[in-house]
This record gives sequence, structure tokens and C-alpha cells, in this order.
Amino acid sequence: MTYPFPGMNPWLENPLLWHDVHQRLSIALAEDLATRLRPRYFVGVETHTYISIPDERRKSRYPDVTIIDRGGAPVQTSAAIAPAPFTEVVLRDDPLIENYLVVRLVPAGEIVTVIEILSHANKQPGRDRETYIQKREELLETEVNLVEIDLLRAHPPMPYADEIDSAYCILARHRTRLNRARLYPFGVQQAIPIFPLPLLPDDQEPLVNLNELLAGVYERAGYDLILNYAEPPVPPLNEADAAWANELLKKVTT
Repeated sequence: MTYPFPGMNPWLENPLLWHDVHQRLSIALAEDLATRLRPRYFVGVETHTYISIPDERRKSRYPDVTIIDRGGAPVQTSAAIAPAPFTEVVLRDDPLIENYLVVRLVPAGEIVTVIEILSHANKQPGRDRETYIQKREELLETEVNLVEIDLLRAHPPMPYADEIDSAYCILARHRTRLNRARLYPFGVQQAIPIFPLPLLPDDQEPLVNLNELLAGVYERAGYDLILNYAEPPVPPLNEADAAWANELLKKVTT
């Protein structure tokens, strides 16, 4: 199946899948920009590491294995052998590593633009979100361009984007306007806005078309093989968007 939506696909937002989508889309964006920005700029893929405290672990982590069903008869043990005493401890999650992009000036290596695609880990309330927002505020105090791409309906919107009512949003702050940022809001039924990537003053800013990139990721990854469009997405859509999505999917699957 080719990509069925004009913009964001709500079924891709599921926390069990989004980490994979996030990584693939980050790489696709990096490769697309790298070919258009060379030789003046280098686009690097860097990483955040998130480590949750125990009471947050089930909210913000992606499971390595999901058990759908348990089969077979219960294992029998000898009643004559008593189990040894034990102490139970709560384990910390393994670190969650997620990509973000950095556009650097060649050959100086100066950071010109940071591009973040938000994840459930850094958007959901808790320590990971607080850590991300703190780093975000520190970045906004510098002369570094910031692009923040929010393709998730779940969780509260990020600061500044919470001033608008929108399913999704892209924030772009240019270094020449430190106390201003552009917001590009859009809904489930709309295409992802095409926006100019902020660079150094007087440089031509390339247009970022996330619609094409996401459609390419969808088809190369084969997400149509694992998405069940007969079930509502996670999180579910409102009534109007759900009706629109169902009609759209009928057209592309028949």
C-alpha cells in the first residue's frame, strides 16, 4: 500500500511503533538535507539518552518484547522443595537513545541549526520532559536556530505551541529573531506544512517537505504490513477525524 494520508498518519503515533518511525524519519531528513546543504553545511545525526526513574518506566519506554498471549500448560514444581527466600527490587530501564539533527558550518564545525522530532519520551509529563524542556530553553538563549517537529497528538503540547489549538505543530526559531518563533499548526486532515529551514543570514534556506519524506519512510519500511487500519489508532481520533480517515482508507484499499 502506498502512503494513504495527505499529511501525518495517526496510526504511526502508537508508542510501540513511534521509536522506529522517529529513527527512520530522522535519518531520511538528515540525508535529504545533507545533499542540498553541502558543501557549506554538514548535517550530523546526534543522540539524546533518556533514563527513567522506576515510577515512570511503563509510561515512557518502548518494550523490547511484547507478549501477546501465553500458551501451554503451567510448569509443575515439586511440592517437597521449598523456594528460597528472596528480596525484590525495582529495576531501572535501559537507556532510551533517540536521534536529533545538528546542522554545522564547514569547516569550523559551528552549530547553526538543531532539528528535533519529538518523541513520547520527551513530550510525556515526567522527568524526561522536564529535562528536554530545560535543554530546549538553554538552546533558545543561544544564537542557534531551532526547529521542533511535533507529530504526536498524545501528551500536553510543548511550551509556546500550547498557545494554539492544533493536533500537530512545527516550531521554527531563527537566530536573527531570538525572542520570536514561527508556529506551523496543522491537523489530521491536512498536509504537513512545507517550511524553510533556518540557516545563517543571507544563505538560501531549503524547503523541508516532511510529507514526501514520511511517505518514503512508510513505503521503504513496509509499515502497511504491520498496521491494522481496522482498529482505531493510539491515541484515538476525534469523531470527525475518525470518519474522515475511515472514508480515506476505504478509497485507497479498494
